Amino acid sequence: MYRLLSAVTVRAAAPGGLASSCGRRGVHQRAGLPPLGHGWVGGLGLGLGLALGVKLAGGLRGAAPAQSPAAPDPEASPAEPPQAQSLAPWSPQTPAPPHSRGFARAIESSRDLLHRIKDEVGAPGIVVGVSVDGKEVWSEGLGYADVENRVPCKPETVMRIASISKSLTMVALAKLWEAGKLDLDIPVQHYVPEFPEKEYEGEKVSVTTRLLISHLSGIRHYEKDIKKVKEEKAYKALKMMKETVAFEQEKEGKSNEKNDFTKFKTEQENEAKSRNSKPGKKKNDFEQGELYLREKFENSIESLRLFKNDPLFFKPGSQFLYSTFGYTLLAAIVERASGYKYLDYMQKIFQDLDMLTTVQEENEPVIYNRARFYVYNKKKRLVNTPYVDNSYKWAGGGFLSTVGDLLKFGNAMLYGYQVGLFKNSNGSLLPGYLKPETMVMMWTPVPNTEMSWDKEGKYAMAWGVVEKKQTYGSCRKQRHYASHTGGAVGASSVLLVLPEELDTETINNKVPPRGIIVSIICNMQSVGLNSTALKIALEFDKDRAD
Repeated sequence: MYRLLSAVTVRAAAPGGLASSCGRRGVHQRAGLPPLGHGWVGGLGLGLGLALGVKLAGGLRGAAPAQSPAAPDPEASPAEPPQAQSLAPWSPQTPAPPHSRGFARAIESSRDLLHRIKDEVGAPGIVVGVSVDGKEVWSEGLGYADVENRVPCKPETVMRIASISKSLTMVALAKLWEAGKLDLDIPVQHYVPEFPEKEYEGEKVSVTTRLLISHLSGIRHYEKDIKKVKEEKAYKALKMMKETVAFEQEKEGKSNEKNDFTKFKTEQENEAKSRNSKPGKKKNDFEQGELYLREKFENSIESLRLFKNDPLFFKPGSQFLYSTFGYTLLAAIVERASGYKYLDYMQKIFQDLDMLTTVQEENEPVIYNRARFYVYNKKKRLVNTPYVDNSYKWAGGGFLSTVGDLLKFGNAMLYGYQVGLFKNSNGSLLPGYLKPETMVMMWTPVPNTEMSWDKEGKYAMAWGVVEKKQTYGSCRKQRHYASHTGGAVGASSVLLVLPEELDTETINNKVPPRGIIVSIICNMQSVGLNSTALKIALEFDKDRAD
C-alpha cells in the first residue's frame, strides 16, 4: 500500500502525471478505450484513502508497526501485539497505591457494585476509599464532582460528610474525658448554664453529656411536632413487637389448633391497634425548613437558641431519638470544657490525625477540589441544591472531607481499639490516639438505642455498632463492625470499620490496626451507602484471607 501511494505521488508530481488529467485522458483515448469522466481522479483518491484507512485501523488494533516506505522488509515477521492494559482503578491524578496488589478481584467487584448503585440512584458522582490493615489499597472517583463544568470525581474530591461529623466530635469529647476535664454523667448546665434546666411531664429531669452522645436526651431533631414523633415511635414499637412475636412462634414451631387460634386472634388485635395508632404522614428530614438555614451563627452558644427552649420529647434515657441539635449542645460543652472555640479544638485534632483536607464547610473560603451538590426536582431533573449555612450544626453535620482523610480517621480509631490486645514486649507499639478502654466504651452498644442504617445493630457513642452473631451452624455469620452514615443537603456518606477477628498468632506476630476500613462519599442526598460499604469490606476481607 505504501509503495502504491509512493508511486501515485511521484506520478502525480511529474509533468503529465495525475496532476494533468487532460494528458492522462489523451493516453487513455489513444489506447482506444472509452473516454474517462472528470471524477476518475477523485474516485481513485477515494479508493486509496479507504485502503489506507483500513491499513491504519489494523495498525491501531495492535498489528505490526508500519515500516518505512523507502525500505520495506517483507521477510520481517509481525511484531508481538502489545499486552492489553487494564483500566487503572485510580484517578490519573493519583498514582495507584503500592499495597493494592492482591486485591484486583475485590477492586473489580466493588467498582462494578458502585457503578450499579450510582446508576440506580442517578448520583452525579461517588468516591470510594478502602484500606486494609492500615494501608490504603484502593481509592477511586466515579462520575462528576461538578456536572456543569464536567469535572470528574477523583480521590482528592472534597464533599460533605454530614453526620460522620458526629464521630469526629466524639473524639474531642473522649480526649477531654480522658484528660479529666469532662464528666459525662453530670447535668450539662455545669458546662453550659445557657441551656435551661428541663422538666418532663412536670418532673425535673437531667440531660447529661453521655445521654446527648447516644441520642437519649429527649432533645428534638428537625421535626418540631412532638405528637407526630410520639405517634411514629409508638407505631414502630408496635410493629417491632408484632414481628418479634411472629418470629418466636415460628421458631418454636407451634402448630397445634390452640396456638393457631391464639395466633390468629393476636394478629387481629394487633392489626386493629395498628389501624388506630398508625401515625399521620411525617415529613422527612429533607422537607424540614431548619435543614436549609442560611443564617450564619458565630459560635455554638448562639446556635442553642434554635432549640434550647423547646420541650423534651421524651424523658432522658427512656427512648432513642436521633438528634443533630443534641450535638450542637455537645459542641458548646467542648468549648467550655476545653477553653477553646469548638472549631479551633477540632482543627488541632485533625492535625494530630493527619486529616489535612477536613474542614468546616463555609461558603466564602476557596476549598480546592470541593464538589458541587445535587438533587432531583419534582420534574425529575438534576438541579443544584440551594445554598445552606451549616454553622448551626458543625458538630453534628457540618464538616467537609475526603475518603482518604476518613480512612486515616477510621484507622486511628481501629488502632486504639486493638492496640491493648497485641503483644508489646519490646515496647515497639505506640499508644493509640484514644486509649483502648475509651474505644471499647465508644464501640459498646447502648441499651434503648437504634441503628437506623442496620437493624441488626445498636447506637453506641457516636457510632452504630453491630455485634458478632451466628444463630445456626453453617449459616449466616454476622460480623462485628462499627459505622456511621451521613445525609445532608445534596450529599450522602458512610465510614465503616470492619475489625479483623484476632487470633493468638495475629496478636503475637502482627501489629495493629488489623481490619478493613471503607469510606464512601456522594454528591447526591438520600443515598443509603452502609450496606454497600459492608459488601465492599467483606470483598476485601475475602481477598485478604486468600
